[in-house]
Amino acid sequence: MTGNNRFGNPIVEEGLHLPHARHFIAGQWTDSVRHSESLNPATGEVLGTFADGGAEEARKAITAARMAFDTTDWSRDRHLRARALCEMAALLEERREEFSTMLARENGKILGEAAFEIDLTIPKLRYYAALALSDHGGAAEVKPGLYSMTLREAAGVAAVIAPWNSPVVLAVRSFAPALAAGCTVTMKLPGQTGLVNGLISELAARTKSLPTGVLNIFTETGNEGASLLASSPEVDVISYTGSTTVGRKIMELASATLKSLSLELGGKSPMIVFDDADLDATVPVLTKAVTTFTGQFCMTGSRILAQRGIADELRRRMTASLEAVKVGPGDDPNSEMGAMIDERNAERVENFVADAASYANVLLQGVRRGAFIHPSLVEVEDVSAPIVQQEVFGPVATFEVFDAEAEAIGRANATEYGLAASIWTRDVDRPLRVAREIKAGTVWTNTWAVVHDQFEEGGFKQSGMGRLNGTRGLEEFQETKHLVHPAPARGD
Repeated sequence: MTGNNRFGNPIVEEGLHLPHARHFIAGQWTDSVRHSESLNPATGEVLGTFADGGAEEARKAITAARMAFDTTDWSRDRHLRARALCEMAALLEERREEFSTMLARENGKILGEAAFEIDLTIPKLRYYAALALSDHGGAAEVKPGLYSMTLREAAGVAAVIAPWNSPVVLAVRSFAPALAAGCTVTMKLPGQTGLVNGLISELAARTKSLPTGVLNIFTETGNEGASLLASSPEVDVISYTGSTTVGRKIMELASATLKSLSLELGGKSPMIVFDDADLDATVPVLTKAVTTFTGQFCMTGSRILAQRGIADELRRRMTASLEAVKVGPGDDPNSEMGAMIDERNAERVENFVADAASYANVLLQGVRRGAFIHPSLVEVEDVSAPIVQQEVFGPVATFEVFDAEAEAIGRANATEYGLAASIWTRDVDRPLRVAREIKAGTVWTNTWAVVHDQFEEGGFKQSGMGRLNGTRGLEEFQETKHLVHPAPARGD
């Protein structure tokens, strides 16, 4: 049977009516020779297929973005940019339920988390639409008759490489400021969310204010296309969210052309709980910090640091709370945590915890069933242990005991990561004192994972470089130009 589905793409599966998502490049839907299946990790069900691209698609996307930057007024028409981003936000809002449902089915997360992701994304588009209208720069008469001014100009072609764990909000978090700044964009999205990628592409295709070639999107399960984005001399800036290992590789590939880089990388967030913390309020949040998005989150609260006075009570409560988490399909309203992205990753996490039993005390071993895995809690004393030093990227937390404030700070800073941390205490002064000593880009007090569009976020140390969100997020996609203009006084 042949027809058209919501992606504007031909249905290729005879009689199955399954969607087939294609790339969106230079204003056109583009297919690839290679097709891959999209699977529901909770059930193994085939949801549809997607065009699985690579270097050729990346090359076409770069060419289209370069042509749009060089031949249209996009980079200089701020009102057009604001209008396009507002239009895109309205389109996403209209299709909120459709996006949420597909995200839960293809990504494995529970429906409430999927809806939360979409609800985070819509205002982000509108925020950058507003920021596109803001003026950046300054001017002064530095001495009589001599004027200097600075202009913020679009950097050129921006490459966005987004991850699968929260593909909608993390893609928009990069491409919205890039577009607001006046860049044109070529974006590589991951194969694990091929149909969600198709929905994102539809936003671009249906945004009438968006000129052809300004936003180009392709999907690949491999890394050939992403590597080309990093190395191409036609790409001026890269925004990447993902692992530290891949971030280093992108830096290496980008070094030949000295591209601007914005990298948000791995995390190993310490959650420091002091003796005076309110455990009734703390435990539920720590549980969510371990289990949200099935622990597949760069800010997962993967290290619980407990002061000795409350360690026994916190250990008991966290073990019981994590053990009670209801794990199940994303569309089941009773599920509190969904499946991992695939069975291979669930097995990887299971093995990681099993290996930790040789050097640590496994308080709770998460049982695995297919792509589902229950939370684990592992008590460890040595901060050099692999389970402390490595990002597990799953619903696993370590439990560490400390005595004094200085020891807590030392433990918190003992990894190569520095993305986020949280401090739990009733003391008014302690959070500011401790936060100043923690090497992390975001530190919360008595809460976790609270971010705002107008405030920057990013990592210290091996958790990245550059910042996302806020005005700094837009400036990552701009260059500063200094203009000097002599204007001597007129003679009589």
